[in-house]
Amino acid sequence: MNEPVGFWIGFIAFVIGMLLLDVLVFHKKNEEIKIRSALLWSAFWIGLALLFNVGVYFFAGHQKALGFFTGYLIEKSLSVDNLFVFIMIFAAFNIEPKYQHRILFWGIIGAIVMRAIFIFAGIALIEKFAWVMYIFGIFLIYTGVKMLFEKKEDDTMLDLENNKMIKFIKNLLPVAIDNEETHFFKRINGKLHATQFLLTLLMIEGSDLIFAVDSIPAVMSVSTDPFIVYTSNIFAVLGLRSLYFALSGIMGYFRYLKYGLAFILFFIGFKMCINELADEMGWHFHISNFASLGVIAGMLTISIAASVAKTNRENRT
Repeated sequence: MNEPVGFWIGFIAFVIGMLLLDVLVFHKKNEEIKIRSALLWSAFWIGLALLFNVGVYFFAGHQKALGFFTGYLIEKSLSVDNLFVFIMIFAAFNIEPKYQHRILFWGIIGAIVMRAIFIFAGIALIEKFAWVMYIFGIFLIYTGVKMLFEKKEDDTMLDLENNKMIKFIKNLLPVAIDNEETHFFKRINGKLHATQFLLTLLMIEGSDLIFAVDSIPAVMSVSTDPFIVYTSNIFAVLGLRSLYFALSGIMGYFRYLKYGLAFILFFIGFKMCINELADEMGWHFHISNFASLGVIAGMLTISIAASVAKTNRENRT
């Protein structure tokens, strides 16, 4: 870990400060986030990430700056796929739009903690056992291929009755259906009950945990510096709520995004394996982060453009 401790303290203080401003000042009331406001907040978070990237360039050099930007783009693009799951979860629990931001806020808190554990554990494994890169790479290739060929199911609602996490919570606590306030627990006749808001939050956290299993190894393909991997992840996560409200109404436009993301995961997995093999064999061949950035940006552009073109053609017929 080459960065001074002050960098870590400063970044963590910044994240805590921004979260407190968000929940205590900008979004202290339960209200529906409009698309215009969500777009402005998305631009704000992206702008902050790019500004931080400039700071990385001046303080740590262009290689780490490129690693941060590429990692941020990977995390941001893969997070879009997770937004589809958020939509299904909120629909399944019948959570009104005015309450969704507060639930996502607490989901972000959990994601920040979980990702720190994942990232430091993953990097520690890579530093001790270089062959772990092959495992991460093969896993990403498998995930990409699986995403490419899996059939799209018409499941706008989740199967809550058979969900193992929901069953586990119901075995621990009775559940009270309460749509009026965002309380995670409610006491009825002296007995503590879990609310549907708690169930929703746990489902959000569970989906992010599954998502992180793919995204964190992908970011490690461009850097194994804990500071770069963690900060790029957290900046992407911090802007996830705004991105959700900005894109939730137009998710149907991204019908081909899944194929672009599948190719990106396959490419990143291949890069991890071939670069590790090249290091072991002493080959000069190496897929650079700059090349990775070009492939990722290109595939995102092609998949989104194809999705929009397809929707426009259907609307004209």
